Amino acid sequence: MGKLLFDTLIEECKAKKYSGLVWQVLDWNEPAINFYGTVVVTPPDLSTKINSSVSGFVTDENDAAVMGASVQFGSSSITTDKYGYFEAKNVQVVKEAAVVTVIKPGYFKGIKTYMAKEGKAAFFRIKLIPKTTVGNVNAASGGTVTLANGLSIKLPSGSIVNAATNAIYTGTVNVAAYWINPTAADLNQIMPGDLRGINTEGTLKLLQTFGMAAVELTGASGELLQIANGQKATLTLPIPSSLSASAPATIPLWYFDEVNGLWKQEGSATKTGNTYVGDVSHFSFWNCDVPANYVQFNCTLKNSAGNPLPYTMVKITVVGTSNSGWGFTDSSGYVGGAVPANANLLMEVFANYGCTTPVYTQTFTTTNVNISLGVITVPTANILATISGTVTNCASMPVTNGYIIIQEGYVFTRYPLNNIGAYSFNKIFCSFPQTVLLIGEDAATQQQSANVTYVINAGVNTVANIQACGVTSQQFITYTINSTPYSFTSPADTFSYFNNLQTWISLTGYKPTPPSSNVSFQMTNAGVGVGSSQTLQNFFASQILDSIHITTPILVNITEYGAVGQFTAGNFTGIFTGAAPANTLYNVSCNFRLRRNN
Repeated sequence: MGKLLFDTLIEECKAKKYSGLVWQVLDWNEPAINFYGTVVVTPPDLSTKINSSVSGFVTDENDAAVMGASVQFGSSSITTDKYGYFEAKNVQVVKEAAVVTVIKPGYFKGIKTYMAKEGKAAFFRIKLIPKTTVGNVNAASGGTVTLANGLSIKLPSGSIVNAATNAIYTGTVNVAAYWINPTAADLNQIMPGDLRGINTEGTLKLLQTFGMAAVELTGASGELLQIANGQKATLTLPIPSSLSASAPATIPLWYFDEVNGLWKQEGSATKTGNTYVGDVSHFSFWNCDVPANYVQFNCTLKNSAGNPLPYTMVKITVVGTSNSGWGFTDSSGYVGGAVPANANLLMEVFANYGCTTPVYTQTFTTTNVNISLGVITVPTANILATISGTVTNCASMPVTNGYIIIQEGYVFTRYPLNNIGAYSFNKIFCSFPQTVLLIGEDAATQQQSANVTYVINAGVNTVANIQACGVTSQQFITYTINSTPYSFTSPADTFSYFNNLQTWISLTGYKPTPPSSNVSFQMTNAGVGVGSSQTLQNFFASQILDSIHITTPILVNITEYGAVGQFTAGNFTGIFTGAAPANTLYNVSCNFRLRRNN
């Protein structure tokens, strides 16, 4: 029905005052209008659930794999492996907004949202943002913290409370903040959600961002702080020069709701010079966005032989603008998501986000109904490699429970072995020849191969057998506290290793099996190597319900120290003293072996 006829019908019905009837607009992104002209909002369906699967890789700000990060997906909790990989299958999630949340100490949460589709999986590359203290403010007097990039956080005096107790806080406020550049090449990996948000009318919209910020306030003892009820802080976000001309004079502000994985509109910001300035009532992720209607889009990428192109990057841009979004195909070559309604769009396919030239382009136009481009055949004659081979174990038998990992630069991709230890997959590359590293892994015995350097060329690449043997992937932290033993071992438990090349090394173990527990310690990094002794800086074990400290120096003896991807091992023994007045003594002995991921 045309708009003119629709408007005429509305006016006639209003004049005749028909009651009890509602006209539902066919575009589900628009609110309904009843015959009295009143907007009838249909809120997004966040209750319908379906089973979905997800996998992906987590990296840090330097693109290094993040091992031991906790990944929450529906009711499932998993951890990343040494390559930063995670996978969860057939988990019940919200169909309209399935949420993947990555948690790693020292980083803001990495959160991805997607529209789940029955029988289709999702694949993500998630890049974590470091949670770095960028300044301090006295809570009583207030103050401003400004970053070199122009991000600014102004806290009013006497307006900070303990987030858990709501009690007024008067000490030093530590401000951790990070500006997310809306023009950054890795925006899709670092931003939370999928740029969909619920506006003040309760309608789901697709958002065009002009800048985001992550902000967290903590107290002197590490307690989480917030803005007091009824008070507001002022947030200033820089506008990139390339977006300044199109940036509106005023723009809605949106905060990220971590529970449902969507942005929520709250307040607005005013353009002041090359910045947006607005007041916010609490801190989390904040976003300056222009909302628009959207429709659901999907397609499946295959090569000319009809084989899927998995884990391939797809970018969609509004023609004539820099407004774009992107994602990755799953193992079947499928990709889907929200795209602007009633728009002329350009789809570009890249081998990965490090490539500058697309391998396929196509323009298409959307209306106000969902769109599927079906199967798209990508011409791959000169960019496709078929890689196949076998992996055997230490007994030269096929690995039936394992993987082949391919490392292209700093990007990992993982493919499962079949029941005879074989693999064969198609992968497109930016150019040839391409030197990669191949690693065979036997999950059953926790053995892996050494890194195998291989030069990939276009066409068929048959790799000689790789033996997943000789490099144990066993990791552990075992210790005793006053003669009582405790242990964390892989693969049941997960581990994290972080090497600050300047000063220290941090090691962590986590046991997810109820009752869950964890252990962590930190040591100096002064000429670390086999045979060196490092000073233990702190030790934490969830079995010690006391605040302990080191009174007599404790040395950590390093017995193994491999390259990145290999292992660090060692041991220490010492006495820790509990808090006064009890001053309880804790005699601790510890042995450990963890994989280096940086």
